[in-house]
Amino acid sequence: MDSSPSGGPGALPEDASEPILVKVLIAGPFGVGKTTMIRTLSETPPFHTEEVLTQAGALVDDLSGVREKATTTVAIDFGRRTLSDELILYLFGTPGQKRFLPLWEDIVEGALGALVLVDTRRLDASFEVMDIIEEAGLRYAVAVNAFPDAPLHDPSILRDHLDLLPDTPLVVCDARDRDQSADALITLARHVMAHAPVGAAR
Repeated sequence: MDSSPSGGPGALPEDASEPILVKVLIAGPFGVGKTTMIRTLSETPPFHTEEVLTQAGALVDDLSGVREKATTTVAIDFGRRTLSDELILYLFGTPGQKRFLPLWEDIVEGALGALVLVDTRRLDASFEVMDIIEEAGLRYAVAVNAFPDAPLHDPSILRDHLDLLPDTPLVVCDARDRDQSADALITLARHVMAHAPVGAAR
């Protein structure tokens, strides 16, 4: 299945007579809720590559703030979400640990944007992921996953701490809530569509 427009990242097809298929990433650090969000959003049975965390993995994965986590994504999560008759999103969840960074080069190929999930209990863990996305030249939006015990901050403070550009969207959502997660995805889609050049054939 080829989910990416042939023009490469940032290009949308001129012919809108058929639904536009857009590949987006659900990204973020380890344990931030990427798998949960894709499971929540996908209209088809999602594909997961989760494995149980082991003692050996604890030596290389930072479990700070996510001690209750029992599994981790070791390749990708995949789901599909139709936003309208004209737009269908293919959702690719990325692994969040440093040891899986070699997978990013393949996963990023053909993506038009990324929704970066962050956790206010450990905002600094998001910097590396955002750096990778920016280096890949992808547009992105930031979604604060509202964990029950996570502190709340004013959006302006979060933007400053995350060093976001003025036009980078920032929303708050609960990855377990379908409507809130869909709203975050729509925010990303609007951001990407507003900046993506038109001109590549499908």
